[in-house]
Amino acid sequence: MTPPVGSGRGALITGASAGIGLALARCMAADGWSLALTARNEAALNALARELHDRHGVDTLIAPHDLADTAGPARLEETLVEAGFTVDFLVNNAGFGTWGPFTEQTLSSQLDMLRVNVLALTELTHRFVAGMRNRNWGRVLNVASTAAFQPGPNMAVYFASKAYVLHFSEALREELDGSGVRVTTLCPGPTATEFQDRARMTGSRVGANAFMMEADPVAEAGYRGALAGRAVVVPGIANRVGSWLPRFVPRSVTRKAAGFVNSPR
Repeated sequence: MTPPVGSGRGALITGASAGIGLALARCMAADGWSLALTARNEAALNALARELHDRHGVDTLIAPHDLADTAGPARLEETLVEAGFTVDFLVNNAGFGTWGPFTEQTLSSQLDMLRVNVLALTELTHRFVAGMRNRNWGRVLNVASTAAFQPGPNMAVYFASKAYVLHFSEALREELDGSGVRVTTLCPGPTATEFQDRARMTGSRVGANAFMMEADPVAEAGYRGALAGRAVVVPGIANRVGSWLPRFVPRSVTRKAAGFVNSPR
């Protein structure tokens, strides 16, 4: 389903410089969306904008902002307003994790994670959904993780942040029922992106996951699922099975299993 004529077909993608965000930008550009792309890496965004213009002829607005900065979401909105860019499709993809026991992580890294994974996502959704409701059409794709379905020892704050994304998104979806705005949560499992390197988890068991997916099919599944108005998208059979298992086993078992997967090899 596409937005109504005159809406501008504008999509904002956060964390668009690499990984799933970059794959989503390519996927949506191929489908004719005008894009606003944000991330901290301005050079990478400019390179992607040139690629998308050369391949698909789409207009791309580059808006480099740091969403760990509490003023970042407001500044991002100001950039889009000044450019006259209307957001019909919001993709909250920006996020990161850290690996290791909570008490061995720096407090600043954990708080920055919450600012990006939780606070910025919440603020951007609030800032842009009102306009979608007024236009009677919109899509929000919030990128969570299969981590959202259980607690995660050695990645405690990351797993908890993704549980927030899933529950917030499902609740908001219900609130917006009948408005023309649909909220979809994308819950990928381990994906071959820069995430593992940034989280310094290449030595963990999950970093060597045999079922790790590439970013392109994950992005495609999320995008198509959001257009169709699906509530939750979990790409990959193994990931779907993994998302169901915590419902049927004791939480003590789930905790220990997740802790084993997140432990060093």
